[in-house]
Amino acid sequence: MKFISLFSKTPNHKRFSYRPRYWDQAAEERKEREERIRRELEREQGLSPEGTPDYRARIAGSFQSARKRSNKSSGELNAVLLRSGVLLFLVLFLMAFLTWGVDSFYALLIFVPLYFYFKFKK
Repeated sequence: MKFISLFSKTPNHKRFSYRPRYWDQAAEERKEREERIRRELEREQGLSPEGTPDYRARIAGSFQSARKRSNKSSGELNAVLLRSGVLLFLVLFLMAFLTWGVDSFYALLIFVPLYFYFKFKK
């Protein structure tokens, strides 16, 4: 038994204050657009030097536009279809083997050359 803990202060749990953030994407895009238009107007009026390129805005804009353009690539979709086809073939072959036994291997020996013939027919 701890006699010291009876007379000392027990530790409390640590507390923290969490203030959730709010991000408005439309407002941020609007501010960026206004800044870009303001810079273009200043450049046209001659208030800012003509030869000063703004690399940061172009880089940030290119990342945003690339994200909007990107979609699932056809290679990824083809890989999913190929995996599904192989899995379906294995399940069907297992069912055939359990139903007909060794005769399903002979059917496999007929099917595989036909598959390769039609695949590489071009």
